[in-house]
Amino acid sequence: MDALNRVIHSASLVDDGHEIPDAWLVVRDGRVAARGTGDGWRSAVADAPVDEIVDAAEAAGPGATLTPGFIDIHGHGGGGAAYDDGVDAIRAARELHRAHGTTRAVISLVTASVDDLARRVSAIADLVEADDTVLGSHLEGPFLDPGHHGAHDPGLLIGPADDAVARLLDAGRGTVRQITIAPELPGALAAIERIVAAGAAAAVGHTDADAETARAAFDAGATILTHAFNAMPGLHHREPGPIGAATADPRITLEVIADGVHLAPEVVRIAFAAAPGRIALVTDAMAAAGSADGDYVLGALAVRVENTVARLLDGTIAGSTLTQDAALRTAVAAGVSLPAAVTALTAAPARAIGRPDLGSLSVGSPADAVLLDADLHVRRVWNGRA
Repeated sequence: MDALNRVIHSASLVDDGHEIPDAWLVVRDGRVAARGTGDGWRSAVADAPVDEIVDAAEAAGPGATLTPGFIDIHGHGGGGAAYDDGVDAIRAARELHRAHGTTRAVISLVTASVDDLARRVSAIADLVEADDTVLGSHLEGPFLDPGHHGAHDPGLLIGPADDAVARLLDAGRGTVRQITIAPELPGALAAIERIVAAGAAAAVGHTDADAETARAAFDAGATILTHAFNAMPGLHHREPGPIGAATADPRITLEVIADGVHLAPEVVRIAFAAAPGRIALVTDAMAAAGSADGDYVLGALAVRVENTVARLLDGTIAGSTLTQDAALRTAVAAGVSLPAAVTALTAAPARAIGRPDLGSLSVGSPADAVLLDADLHVRRVWNGRA
């Protein structure tokens, strides 16, 4: 286990929308106990030694950057393992993503039968109790528009009937963090209200909704747009659709997959400009993230990965092979400022799932942290312990 009492110094700290040069943190019992700049850390630990002193410039080179740990609220696996395959697979995939800076994550499940999803959600609830880096589950289906099913088996899609929604929420025992739903489906607005009343976030996605329908969903309580621009009507100058409705509504967080495949760099930049502070950079990663090209299965569907791009056999994009550090580099290369991109990996996704206690390195916060070099590659990762 990582030492819980440490100092990290001589880094540029990027946190809360700001970049602070020559910064330091003191961590005690897994939480940020003090922070400052220069060599003030020496006096901060003079009377209470720490277990580890990390010189960030020595560990990561000139230009070392320290950020809060990344939070992925939408991913399906990695390292050759799919989250749908159970607790061991979840742990294996989490290890891959943790090495790339994702210190905490929501476990996303693709569409399956309600029976199968209830079993998987229940197993994730058990895992949450044992591992505080697992934040809960995200049901990306089965309440999706068949015409925008993406990499979900259209034969398994159903409407959001009260009994199905209630069963999945009950199976999660308070750990379902997000449910994606197409708001134009019969009963969807009532389902959104029920999801939100249970303490989960309702997300609009895999939908044919126009702007008016999306706004109705947001007024019913939906607060996330699942992988904005993908599996939904585009942003048209006379038909703004769900993207236009979401960018105009300060209550809404927009998921963005910045892998260079799902969205062009210009669109990534436009999204950040249109919804400042409300972008969550997610991976939507499937099992092939951090693994080799080849043949995989996503839910019930065959996936072929070639040149790191995952597609169904008919050519439909099937998740990604993205890690969050790569998303950071892609966003910055697209013209997004480093503080804005870091916020989209930390505080914004944490707020979106009702965990504002995460995604920050302010005093008192869990000391989840990522040390990056000047090229924004991960050199060290730490998880605080609550």
